[in-house]
Amino acid sequence: MEATTAQANELERTIDLAVAIADVEKDMEQRLKRMGKNIKMAGFRPGKVPFSIVKQQYGEQARHEALAEQLDRIFADTVNAQKLRVAGYPRIEPKTSEDDSQMLFAATFEIYPEFAPGDVSTAEIERPLLDVGAAEIDKTVDILRQQRIRFDATDRAAEKGDRVVIDFLGKKDGVAFQGGAANDYPFVLGQGMMLPDFENAVTGCTAGESKTFDLAFPADYHAADLAGQTVQFDITVKQVMAPRLPDVDADFAKMMGVADGDVDKMRGEIEANLKREVKNRIEAKVKDQVMEALLKANPIAVPAALVDMEVQRLMQAARQDMEQRGMKTKDMPMQPEWFADQAKRRVTLGLILAEVVKTENLQATPEQVRSMVEESAASYEQPEEVIRWYYAQPQRLGEVEGVAIENNVVAWVLSKAQVADKAVAFDELMNPQQQ
Repeated sequence: MEATTAQANELERTIDLAVAIADVEKDMEQRLKRMGKNIKMAGFRPGKVPFSIVKQQYGEQARHEALAEQLDRIFADTVNAQKLRVAGYPRIEPKTSEDDSQMLFAATFEIYPEFAPGDVSTAEIERPLLDVGAAEIDKTVDILRQQRIRFDATDRAAEKGDRVVIDFLGKKDGVAFQGGAANDYPFVLGQGMMLPDFENAVTGCTAGESKTFDLAFPADYHAADLAGQTVQFDITVKQVMAPRLPDVDADFAKMMGVADGDVDKMRGEIEANLKREVKNRIEAKVKDQVMEALLKANPIAVPAALVDMEVQRLMQAARQDMEQRGMKTKDMPMQPEWFADQAKRRVTLGLILAEVVKTENLQATPEQVRSMVEESAASYEQPEEVIRWYYAQPQRLGEVEGVAIENNVVAWVLSKAQVADKAVAFDELMNPQQQ
């Protein structure tokens, strides 16, 4: 058997595999003999079927299996001898051989890229700083109150923040249009559920009041037949309800899960949860910047085979997520290209992280894993049960270990890079999309 290596592109390799026909035939006969001991055939006792009949019936199957096994062994021996790290599976195709005693094949495959971790000393990373104090706790309490707001009927005119219930009928050129009518329709003024001009028309109305007004739809309105058109609406306001925030008292504390209604205890729990959430968000922002720095410092090529496998994994995960939401994925075909960029990024980062961990000896220690498990369990009522749950299944611990390794990489990059601390506002950190 001869093997040659040729580079087709940066990561693709092709090697020739020569398989001795005599070895295949010998292996095939051994397989057929083993099969003959168990074959049942009419007219013969079990295990007594003549070899010639067994070969006639199962010869091609046995030859195919023997050849596949020989190719697998020769391929493995060849890549191991040449110290090639194969990514994915080889594509094996027959070649013409001038030697009648052997069959020749070409195996084309990709290898993992070989590289040394790039320099991250010039990377600039901004680390957010935020101390959780009374102001942040008060703001969170206000948000929790808003989430539990109640509405009481009022005789006054409707204003922003009120919940109104209306009947409405829309007409275009005097004719009612599809989707332009509803009865007992509720919405809160100021939340953007209706067009601004529609809300403006309702604002100032009292319960029982009716009115007619013109409304111009925006040019980019989603319904093409109404975009840029002016229509007329008839409305009747049936209810106006003013918002009422719950008081921060024992009842409110009980709603927040504090059984004895102790408001100070509630604030203490909110503070602990806030600090944990702030810590997680800061770490996530720093980690995102670290990953970008690693990508920039390591512009490596990645095996297409690994990217394709990751695309399939992401597609399967997306299908499962959609099914859990009650959606029928068979009616929603997915295109691999939708996931291509994300898959390439994930594969690239995975290869870079693995190399950094190996080169810098950043493996997670059992102590690190235990500490992370305990921190995660601390937010539950019975932490010890959660800890036992993690340690009862190696796969669960493996996920924690993966996060610990990433944290080690982040710490290593931060020790090399240019890190600048920057104070951030509470709203900026917690609701970045609103900034």
